Amino acid sequence: MEPKKTFNRSAGVHPSSRPRTSADAHSGARSYGSGASVSHSGARVFSSRPPLGRGPARGGGMRGSGGSGRNGGARGRGKGQHIDISKFINKTVITEEAIIFTPEHLFKDFHIEERLKANILAKGYNEPTPIQDRVIPHILHGEDVVGIANTGTGKTAAFLVPFINKVLLNPKEKVIVMAPTRELAQQIEVELKDFVKGLKIFSVCCVGGAPIGRQISDLRYQNSFIIGTPGRIKDLIERKYIDLSEFKSVVLDEADRMLDMGFIHDMHYMLDLMPKDRHTLFFSATLSPEIAVLIKDFMKSPVMISVKTQDTSKNVEQDVVRIKEGEDKIEVLHDLLIQEEFKKVLIFGRTKHGVEKLAIALTKKGFKAQSIHGDKNQGQRQRALDIFKRGMAQVLVATDVAARGLDIAGVSHVINFDLPETYDDYVHRIGRTGRAGNRGKALTFIG
Repeated sequence: MEPKKTFNRSAGVHPSSRPRTSADAHSGARSYGSGASVSHSGARVFSSRPPLGRGPARGGGMRGSGGSGRNGGARGRGKGQHIDISKFINKTVITEEAIIFTPEHLFKDFHIEERLKANILAKGYNEPTPIQDRVIPHILHGEDVVGIANTGTGKTAAFLVPFINKVLLNPKEKVIVMAPTRELAQQIEVELKDFVKGLKIFSVCCVGGAPIGRQISDLRYQNSFIIGTPGRIKDLIERKYIDLSEFKSVVLDEADRMLDMGFIHDMHYMLDLMPKDRHTLFFSATLSPEIAVLIKDFMKSPVMISVKTQDTSKNVEQDVVRIKEGEDKIEVLHDLLIQEEFKKVLIFGRTKHGVEKLAIALTKKGFKAQSIHGDKNQGQRQRALDIFKRGMAQVLVATDVAARGLDIAGVSHVINFDLPETYDDYVHRIGRTGRAGNRGKALTFIG
């Protein structure tokens, strides 16, 4: 086994070797999380190996704090789990030939309206991603579907395309899409608007952190799609502005994250209000016992499709940065950020106060830094995100409000300044880099 490597600040981020000691017994091991084992009574199970080195992932989304006052929180999780340090290290450089995914369909082959097909092709979508290739035909046939797939695999388009087609075929059809966070809900609506250009299909996005009055006003119009966070949607239901009895199609996107954030009762409440004869889609990165219960209670013989094979992306190099006793973490971070390869860096902290404090400290040191966390309103968070996306800031500091699904092109590094609460959080944090076939690096501060 090769010697364990750590970062030497004086030498930059290039690893330096030192003899392995008994204390390092676990820290040098490579770790790949196992893929989800998917099974459900009565469900048909399909699986597919996702491609390596493909073009840009379609769909996906940004996640922030839930839009219902659950900002940045992970209710019900209690204390963070112990995570073996070895899970933060994977220095393997993939040299083997990439596995080429060959879709069974092309977008032009799907049995969808020609106007929708034209919009899809105009967006440059020719070949579907694995989740799209497997899921879309089943949804078009009216079947309930559970899709298990890693982040950034195109789940958004996988459910939008067939449901837009359903609305085109029946203009009275109404669809509700629930997402765990404001940013994800907003990105789903952006994607929807791209697909429905010129089709006279309208939508409203209902999320917390944004003025509810504007959303109430928008709900007075004929909207085929309502997209939002569970908390805000429930609020609008209780105010009698949304009548779920009118909705016969529903998507629960990132269902595992909604459970993590404490939305389980809201999800039950809303699904109970919908017609029993409905079309239900669940998308999730994991299949937990709680989700299995939801599937049993609210879905009819669902087709279950998994394209998930491992937890962390092979094209994300992972390592730890050990903080010695007496060292200043911010100074260690400074010495990393001044290096040329750290072009677009997403830094994760655990608390809202700590994230804001770190962003201010980095700004004082001359870095162009922005922050997003649950104490910022939606406008502030969106502005910070846009500045980072456009390359006007080198650094974005965030709580786990941003961990799941922020779709930002070209993130060179993810740095875990604070340890994640769970390994699942870690997986989603580092999933912000190494996207769309690119290489990325993830560093975790240990000390």
